[in-house]
Amino acid sequence: MAHLNLRRPENIEGNFYVDTTCIDCDTCRWMTPEVFSRAGEQSAVHHQPTDEAARLAALQALLACPTSSIGTVEKPQDIKVAQQSFPILIDENVYHCGYHSEKSYGAASYVIQIPEGNVLVDSPKFTPPLVKRLEEMGGIRYMYLTHRDDVADHQKFAEHFHCQRILHADDISASTQNVEIQLTNLQVFVLSPDLLIIPVPGHSKGHTVLLYKNKFLFTGDHLAWSKNLHQLAAFPDFCWYSWTEQIKSMRKLADYSFEWVLPGHGRRFHASADVVHQQMHKCIEWMEQIRNS
Repeated sequence: MAHLNLRRPENIEGNFYVDTTCIDCDTCRWMTPEVFSRAGEQSAVHHQPTDEAARLAALQALLACPTSSIGTVEKPQDIKVAQQSFPILIDENVYHCGYHSEKSYGAASYVIQIPEGNVLVDSPKFTPPLVKRLEEMGGIRYMYLTHRDDVADHQKFAEHFHCQRILHADDISASTQNVEIQLTNLQVFVLSPDLLIIPVPGHSKGHTVLLYKNKFLFTGDHLAWSKNLHQLAAFPDFCWYSWTEQIKSMRKLADYSFEWVLPGHGRRFHASADVVHQQMHKCIEWMEQIRNS
């Protein structure tokens, strides 16, 4: 819960504010850029919402903040409307869960709503309003975990929904040793005709990505849009296994067709398959330059 006495002086005057507990995870800034921006090494409110749509977006960012660092001077009477808006539709039957967890440094998670059983991609915070909404959407059949970093409250979701968790064996730790489906090689795992799990070692040894309908790519911490570079990129400062292997994984991934890049950390990207293909090769060239520098 945000504290008014910790309100950052960088906030513009008004109802919404960010306090000094902000961990600079970028969640509020990519969710609601019209309200939140970076000031120093933390977020702040640069423009107070002036209509209902902007206010809802600001409240969604407040609820998604992993450290509850966003607050309001006046108690929001419409907070339940914001709670019920999660998961937020991205496109077709793919949703952003919100309620980011501090355990995964604010990583985004997603849910794919499909008749044969919904798939939860990485772990949001286990919180009653979200759990209730996921129940209303049909529950969870599979909980797909891209890698070891973004598992957060996976155990609570597994116990509540009795879903099967999926994680590569090379990323299993003490907290995930009971994961039901542990992938064991570098072969593509076909969860269903529309759901392919593709191993992409690099950021971590057991990192995988999920390709849905040759349109949506859930990338964990393997690939994201970089606001600073204005291109698709990886994270050289946060490569825990091998940058060289990650380049190889990126080359393999470039052979697939998709239109959406939906990461855990970093920003989303959406374009035609041809544009994404061009971006992938641009990313690979950039990665190789880093390796050779």
